[in-house]
Amino acid sequence: MKKITIVFSILFLIIACNSAKRTQKVIANGNYDKAISLAVKKLRKNKTSKKKQNLIVLLEEAYAKAVNEDNRSLASFKLDQNPAIIESIYETYIALDKRQDLIRPILPLYIKSKNRNATINLNDYSIEINNAKTTLSDYLYANAKNLLKSKTKKDARKAYEDLSYLDKINPNFKDANTLLDKAHFIGTNFVEVKLLNKTNQIIPRRLEDDLLDFNSYGLDKFWTAFHSTKDTKIKYAYQLKLLFNRIEVSPERFLEKQILLEKEIIDGFEYVLDRDGNVAVDSLGNSIKKDRYIIVSADYFEMHQEKASHIDAEVVLINLQTNQEMEVFPIDSEFIFVHDFAEMSGDIRALNHDEKQLIKLREVPFPSSEQMIYDTGEDLKNRLKDFISGLKI
Repeated sequence: MKKITIVFSILFLIIACNSAKRTQKVIANGNYDKAISLAVKKLRKNKTSKKKQNLIVLLEEAYAKAVNEDNRSLASFKLDQNPAIIESIYETYIALDKRQDLIRPILPLYIKSKNRNATINLNDYSIEINNAKTTLSDYLYANAKNLLKSKTKKDARKAYEDLSYLDKINPNFKDANTLLDKAHFIGTNFVEVKLLNKTNQIIPRRLEDDLLDFNSYGLDKFWTAFHSTKDTKIKYAYQLKLLFNRIEVSPERFLEKQILLEKEIIDGFEYVLDRDGNVAVDSLGNSIKKDRYIIVSADYFEMHQEKASHIDAEVVLINLQTNQEMEVFPIDSEFIFVHDFAEMSGDIRALNHDEKQLIKLREVPFPSSEQMIYDTGEDLKNRLKDFISGLKI
């Protein structure tokens, strides 16, 4: 038992030393906040342990260096005349405050070798944070309004970015939410979608609705909106045409194949006879038996139902500002309905496992041409989604 305790103590010491070395390495690389996070995580568990003294010293060092670095950054920021630097000032004060909140729960930390508590100076940054937030909110709001005056998509998207950040740090600031909607509207590329049928086949209404329901595509296109119904109040930047060039549905095919199946099987047993025609016996006097084989047969009728549909289409993207075709993407889609079943007469033992499964099935009605076209459209929709996902608009 004593040996086990010693082993565990050694392992614990090795782990503690490794944690300290890792933290020291992170500090040496200048990543003070990561070092603080590592040390705090370890010190939350029994901070008074002798093995964690090195971590406390390293935490003290990392904290002092992190605060000093932030204070130097703040001094530099305040000398910068660029108003955009306000965001950096605000974020730095937030970082100072969050760092304190991370350490505060484990304080005080006692350093035995120096007979003192670790020097972790905590400050109240609430006034600085509030002042910086107010100044930054005013700046972001004014800058966004100014950007929106140009009515360009690039500036509108930058304004949206600023307003989103403003809503994060200062929700419901003035009419920022209204401006946010405006920025998104101006920054969005609106695409008019048209479905054109150049074939002699009728496209099922369900398929049309599915293809034009862009909400069901799961597209990650925040700055692109697809409208299958044109809105006269919107200026569309692009037009997306889905052209059906050819739709074919094959005739219903019913094929039958007759096969004579034969199989040699064991059908009971028979006694082995000796030279005299008597039943042979083994050394124990038991009658000797052997398997009796017979040939069984069955007439097997294999039935195959098949019907196919094919759609040739293409997607054309047009820039409505220049009236030029930007991309043409052909789509070739096919759906095949197949059903197999079988019938038999004769001895079922002549059939294998798969053949026995097929005779359990029966003929089924062929799908209508409308259903076949709709099923082909499911594949078409996936291909259309792939095309739209890759659009750079």
